[in-house]
Amino acid sequence: MPTASRVLDRVLVLEMVRVTEAAAIAASTLVGRGDEKAADAAAVEAMREALNSLDMDGTVVIGEGERDEAPMLFIGEKVGTGNGPAIDIALDPLEGTTITAKAGPNSLAVLAIAEQGGLLNAPDVYMDKIAVGPGFPAGVIDLDKSPTENVTAVAAAKGVKPSEIIACVLDRPRHEALIAELRAIGCGVMLIGDGDVAGVIATTDPDTTIDIYMGQGGAPEGVLAAAALRCVGGQFKGRLLFRNDDERGRARKWGIEDLDKQYDLTELATGDCIFAATGVTDGSLLDGVKRMKGKMTTESVVMRASSGTVRWVKGEHRLG
Repeated sequence: MPTASRVLDRVLVLEMVRVTEAAAIAASTLVGRGDEKAADAAAVEAMREALNSLDMDGTVVIGEGERDEAPMLFIGEKVGTGNGPAIDIALDPLEGTTITAKAGPNSLAVLAIAEQGGLLNAPDVYMDKIAVGPGFPAGVIDLDKSPTENVTAVAAAKGVKPSEIIACVLDRPRHEALIAELRAIGCGVMLIGDGDVAGVIATTDPDTTIDIYMGQGGAPEGVLAAAALRCVGGQFKGRLLFRNDDERGRARKWGIEDLDKQYDLTELATGDCIFAATGVTDGSLLDGVKRMKGKMTTESVVMRASSGTVRWVKGEHRLG
């Protein structure tokens, strides 16, 4: 367990919940409206405003994209009042924009913070990912092994057959071969339409029945998921995937030289860190924002690596 940071004050634990609550509430007004961009913009604006109210010298290291692609919460943007500790921030104000637009499950407002230099400054490219929850022997998963080998290793560690393992995979055409291989060995496959941060975290909760997460998704989401696993335990491996020279150049711009490196959990999120998420729509991890006469309710989770503490926070917010 990492040593408690002198920079990450306990007060920041609940402050991060207030930030994700603000983003989730703003996005929730556009659930099911079919407008992904509007929902994302609402969440971004609300999260930015909430972050800028905090006494900290924050830098966005995982955000909405580079400055020329994102007007707010871009990589390198400074947030907070500037009066306080230097903090790196990884965020996704609306993880699951399509989910929100279609009123599907598992849409979240998510962020993680660490001391300066504690989070990998990952470019907005794809990442090959594999993750399991706590309780497995070290090294049970490895991206250099085949899906069959990884599932067999996890099954052996659990003392069950591969046919009793459930893998969570994003439902994408690029995963057709992966899904076919998993089903060929009898492994169950839970397909999700979006929201791979929630998919990775689901491996830590026995109630979800998910044993392993596999497949390709966004690198920024990989860093956020790694920060969550740092807090609750588990294993994560990630490798950046590049489609062209422009993406390779962007990685080098952020200081990444070994483009084929397989990152471990502690290389993506090192030292003490805090992870927070608030549900926008109902999901396996959190309930979404609910509106009723005179009030709204939210459900959030906030975790800290140094203490191993997980807090579930139910909020009630008066309307008007």
